[in-house]
This record gives sequence, structure tokens and C-alpha cells, in this order.
Amino acid sequence: MTPRHYTGRDRGRVRIPADVERPDKLLAGLTARQLAILGVAAVVLWAGYAATRHLVPTVAFAVVALPVGAAAAMLALGRFEGVAADRWVSFAWRHHRAPHRLVPAPDGVPSGPAFLGAQPGSAPDTLRLPFAGVGGDGIVDLGVDGLAMICRASAVTFSLRTPAEQEALVAGFARWLNSLDQAAQILVRAEPVDLTGSIDALLDAAPALPHPALETAARGHAAFLADLGARRDLLRREVLVVLRQPSGTDAPGRLHRRAAEATRALGAAGVTLVALDGSDAATCLARALDPAGEMRPVGLDGTALSGTEEPVTVARPIRPPDRKGPSR
Repeated sequence: MTPRHYTGRDRGRVRIPADVERPDKLLAGLTARQLAILGVAAVVLWAGYAATRHLVPTVAFAVVALPVGAAAAMLALGRFEGVAADRWVSFAWRHHRAPHRLVPAPDGVPSGPAFLGAQPGSAPDTLRLPFAGVGGDGIVDLGVDGLAMICRASAVTFSLRTPAEQEALVAGFARWLNSLDQAAQILVRAEPVDLTGSIDALLDAAPALPHPALETAARGHAAFLADLGARRDLLRREVLVVLRQPSGTDAPGRLHRRAAEATRALGAAGVTLVALDGSDAATCLARALDPAGEMRPVGLDGTALSGTEEPVTVARPIRPPDRKGPSR
């Protein structure tokens, strides 16, 4: 797509389309993959017609060729649930051939006896996680894919800033993006929140407050939180910045330096970036692998409560969102 330049105050700025990953259209609005599918189908049909035109009537060949051409057109032009039809068929075939039962077996799963006649995908296979381990400094070992570091970022209330402040924030964020020479990922996720810890802390601290009015206010706020948690499914937003580094000499040191540079660069955009240590990174990965697991209590500021390493058990399970009512 040819960039569009503006004049006047916006001179020098370039409009970047949101669909930057859309494949390029080469001919008649078709991509290279679509042209390849249609071209191969056309060549096959023409070769079949040329080889059988003296043996098979044209009408009979057309009856056979019509479904083949329709299938090729469907693969090239069709879409299923937002995915191109040829990719969807490829994914479905790979899913059918892939093992559907994965077990944690580092030494491998022995093959079953031949007389069982196991179908493809029915035998169990080794569960291979995308990472090999997490170090004490928070560096995630990705095996042959290198290393990664997870950083937690604070959110910025962009809409409440003045236009000049918004331009300054965008410029600071753009400077960090332009400085990247390795892969980085920005992940915004939401997870359920359990306010049990906050409620218990308020009730425990209320009798020690210096004034009865403060104690009454603390107990009232605890009751409000309990009622809020009982009536609504509360969610907490978390913004993560994941830095990637290929394996090599002093790769952990380079990753730490990149995290420090990102902290300084994003600080100019009003974002506070904190690298997770080993335990916090492991907890973050565990929540990502088991998003439907038990809720962890968090403080009023959204940070996880510390001071215990024991697993947390909650009485109220996570409820699926109500599809019939209005969104909360």
C-alpha cells in the first residue's frame, strides 16, 4: 500500500493501515496463494482434458471436472470462521493426524504393540511445553528459541490527557518501538479477581483503627467489597511486555540490559515497567497455561498479596459469563 502523506501541520506523517499483515493482492484482487491454487487446478484440468479428449466425450469430462473446479475455487476463495478455506483444511488435517492425548513424559512415550492397530492421533505423545524452565532472575528458557523476560507494565489513562500530552506519550512509545532490534510482545489480558484477602485484611485491621468512625468506615467498605464480589464477576486487567533474545554469548545479560532500556524508554511515555522475578514469572506462566484455574486474592491496587507460599483455595468458583444478560 502506498503511504499517504499529509500537508500543513501533519506534513511528514504517514498513515499506517491496521491490517499490515494482510497478504498482498497480485492479480484481480487475488493473493499469491489463491493464484497458486487456481493455477494448479486449471493446469490439472487442462492436462486431463488434453489427455482424454479423444477418449471421453466433452460432456462427460465436464461432469467430472465441474466438482473439481468448484472445490478448487472454494479452497482459493472461501473462508470458514474468518480463516481462509485452504488453511482451514490444512489445519483440520494436521489436527486429525496429530496426537490428541499429551502426557508429561520427558523420556518419551513407548509405542504400543503393532497388533493393536492404533489410528493416527489416538496414541499418547509427549507433552512439550513452549518453555524449558524459569530462572531465579525471571528469565524464561525457551530452548532452541532463545530466552525471554516478562515485564509487568502499568496502564496509562490516555483519554484524560491533553492533546499535547497525548502527542508526547505517543512519541515516547514510538521511540521505544523504533529502538527495538529483537522481538517483543505486548500482551493485555484479563483474569478473575478474588477480593477475599482484601476483605479479611480490612476486617482484621478495623478494631485497631484510632477512631470508631474509621472502624465503621472500614467495616462498611469490607461489606461493600463482599457484596460487589457476590453480585459481579470481577476482572483485573494486566499488561505484560515480553522481551525475546536469541541464544548466544551473554544472552541473559543482553536481555537484562534490554529490559532496563525499555524501562527508561517507556517511562517517558508514562508507563512503569517492572521485570518479574523467578517466582512471579512462574506464577504468570502458570496462569497463562491454566486460565480457568483457581482465583488468587489480590489487593485493592490489583497487585497479588504476598506473605504466603501456600496454595489459595476459594469457595466461589469462576462462573462463565452470562450470555443472555447484558455484559458486565
